[in-house]
Amino acid sequence: MKYLSVSETAKKWEINERRVRALLQEKRIEGAIYENHRYLIPENAKKPLDRRIKGQRLFEDSPLKGIDIDFKNYRKQYPSEDGYFGRYGGSFLPKHLQKAVDEVYAGYLTIAKSAKFINELRDIRKNYQGRPTPIYHCQNLSNYLGKVQIYLKREDLNHGGAHKLNNAMGQALLAKYLGKKKLIAETGAGSHGSAVAMAAAYFGLECDIYMGQVDIEKQLPNVNRIKVLGANVIPVTKGTATLKEAVDAAFEGWAKEYKTAFYVIGSCVGPHPYPLMVRDFQEIIGREAKEQFKELTGELPDIVTACVGGGSNAIGMFEAFLEEPVNIVGVEALGSGLEVGKNAATMTIGKEMVLHGFNSLVIQNKEGNVADAYSIASGLDYPGVGPEHAFLHEIGRVKYEAISDDEAAEAFFLLSRLEGIIPAIESSHALAYAIKCARNMKYGSILVNLSGRGDKDMNYMLERYPHMFK
Repeated sequence: MKYLSVSETAKKWEINERRVRALLQEKRIEGAIYENHRYLIPENAKKPLDRRIKGQRLFEDSPLKGIDIDFKNYRKQYPSEDGYFGRYGGSFLPKHLQKAVDEVYAGYLTIAKSAKFINELRDIRKNYQGRPTPIYHCQNLSNYLGKVQIYLKREDLNHGGAHKLNNAMGQALLAKYLGKKKLIAETGAGSHGSAVAMAAAYFGLECDIYMGQVDIEKQLPNVNRIKVLGANVIPVTKGTATLKEAVDAAFEGWAKEYKTAFYVIGSCVGPHPYPLMVRDFQEIIGREAKEQFKELTGELPDIVTACVGGGSNAIGMFEAFLEEPVNIVGVEALGSGLEVGKNAATMTIGKEMVLHGFNSLVIQNKEGNVADAYSIASGLDYPGVGPEHAFLHEIGRVKYEAISDDEAAEAFFLLSRLEGIIPAIESSHALAYAIKCARNMKYGSILVNLSGRGDKDMNYMLERYPHMFK
């Protein structure tokens, strides 16, 4: 019997040596022996099957079991022509705004598949945004937690420090095509506002950013960045003075200027075609990640996860993995508890209704009105969720979990200390879920979309969690 070394086996199976050693430790390579402090692998040993097909699963059922949808052609089927994912989505707007949205949709359909538009967007992504962003193996964090390997899709390295620019540049390019003179946007954490301000500067457009007063105080670094980029920050003081009210105000502002302005919605919410456009512009995340992870490890991850507020970074990450036998998990903000008003866990406690021009799940109070949402993360404290997320939840393809403020804070400081990477507190929710899984799984791999960097959150986190800092 001829035996191969770990490096020779890795080359033969087209995976890296770390992955071969993991398979050996899991005792999944038949006939392998250990002698003289090294592993020897039979030349005729078969590469083990993907563990999602044979072996440990995180969830009881296969992620694709019992779902009667052809995910290979999913994007062609959803949304429907009138913007529905199942019963979620659509467009519910006053006539004058519906006219403006129809113009957006017609323009998008005209240029979205054109070579000129696609090539210009590719050039922007490569030479302005710095894409592709890499995948990073958190070896220190993984070793600290156990045997489960955690990987990050580094959207924090995208220009501007978050995933938001993927969508902002695409919509701004469309606005330029339509002859608009101004970009209007809402923002919670400030990342989308910064991205739209960058896009406006790039294309030479005016820019108004609506932001809740509470978020302005929490996210001062991003507020200053928006101003430096030449955009106007318009404070919103109504209600809870957070993201929902900023969206309300942005819609009101757009209603007054829709003939010359373009509303750049930052998440996969709003009236059709915004959930479609945002998905299309953000799916670059998942496409890159899928290819990179295969190249890095020779297989797919066991779990793919991302934080969910409205859900743009998550839908961008998930889309490429829907057809694969991979567990996909969206992570919402549990805040300080399950009581209405203390969280932004729409999938957990939300009910169906129309909000901001689309039908989806929304957190409601006892009277059936939109309730206040709360999260330590300004980018997650939205009472609704994108219609596609509601649909994927309903059919069971994506699982949605909730992480508390304190759990997210622990993840924020843990990644910073062990890997030298400061995550956005929004992204820390998905990271916290990965950490929780890693502590309870025997082995496996988890791919987290690190949707943004945490520069904007440092002062607030140090003030709120001084005991974790020490």
